[in-house]
Amino acid sequence: MSDTTILHRLAETIESRKSAAADSSYVAKLFHGGQDKILKKIAEESAETLMASKDGDLDQVIYETADLWFHCLILLAHHGLKPDDVLRELERREGISGITEKASRTKE
Repeated sequence: MSDTTILHRLAETIESRKSAAADSSYVAKLFHGGQDKILKKIAEESAETLMASKDGDLDQVIYETADLWFHCLILLAHHGLKPDDVLRELERREGISGITEKASRTKE
């Protein structure tokens, strides 16, 4: 079973493509398209993940979730964030009831 190192390797590859020419890679093309292009892909991958789940196709759930996570890594890089930023937040929440955690968030 793999661990989080794959997230770090993917994040490094994604980061290396931020300043690459748009025609050099898919990731570079997304970065050149800006946040709206990245968000559109996340919405698309989210919908595909939902449909795979609704259809009960477990192989497709895995495949589409991998696509979704990958595009979320691109969004994190767009904002100068890393997988560790999200992992720290998940670690902070570990062992805390979801109801308690949500109630503790600052209200605007």
